[in-house]
Amino acid sequence: MTTDVSTAGRHPRAGRVVLLAGLGLIAVAAVFLVATGNTGVRYSADHDGTVPMWSRWIPALAGIALIRLIPPAPGPRWPDPVAPYREAVPLLLAGIAFAAVMPLLGGEPAYTLLKLALLLGVPMVVFLAARRWPPRWRPGPAPADAAHRWGPALPGAVWLVLSYATPLAVPASDWGRTVTPVELVVTLLVAFAVNALLEEAFYRRWLQTRWESLLGRWPAIVLASLVWAAWHVAIQGSGRPAVDLASVVVNHGVIGLFLGYLWSRYRRMWPLLVVHGAVNAMPVLLGL
Repeated sequence: MTTDVSTAGRHPRAGRVVLLAGLGLIAVAAVFLVATGNTGVRYSADHDGTVPMWSRWIPALAGIALIRLIPPAPGPRWPDPVAPYREAVPLLLAGIAFAAVMPLLGGEPAYTLLKLALLLGVPMVVFLAARRWPPRWRPGPAPADAAHRWGPALPGAVWLVLSYATPLAVPASDWGRTVTPVELVVTLLVAFAVNALLEEAFYRRWLQTRWESLLGRWPAIVLASLVWAAWHVAIQGSGRPAVDLASVVVNHGVIGLFLGYLWSRYRRMWPLLVVHGAVNAMPVLLGL
């Protein structure tokens, strides 16, 4: 087993604060749910079904342990003192705004329009503006060796098996049997593009990588995971703000740690898309 050499970041002290505060928030959320008897977390926005929160932790933690078998990818680079901030700060504000505004909307198509505006529109403006103040910050290329190219297959496969082929599996959905095959395929493809592809590009590839250069590897993973988790209150909430926030923190926040570590360790998008796509589609596919 290799040792995880964490990206130091430019502000290690701030990174430690973010890391401890983020992990503390996850721990407090878990204790709160246990104390209030709300340990069942929703695993889909399509219905109110729940699973025990620890059934979501075990696959993610197993995947994180296996990811450590592959040496970490090189840390992000910065060409000057200002470049990372020009992109990292606006992206973080867009992610926070998305989580804050989503609960105020009344459903579709407002949800999707807001997501496209903040998670795609804002980054495009930020990246275009960055070209005017060279040198532009770049995270560096993904390692070209076979270990980093195919290494994610093992933790990804273990996560899939634990999540959908063991007693930890979420229940299958019968929704796919209520629509035509064309409707099913179109819905799954659109959901993959708007959810898995867009979210992983924004939260991991764009947001997390830039904050890694400032705070370090794990502080950025935790930060991006919690910002990603927070917006799910809008689509999986029950009308109890404290319980809803704690639920998404212990559910999506922990899955986000797995996704973030996959990205930080390998710098490959395909494992993120496989995992995130499975989260959204597997219950439907298993129910066919």
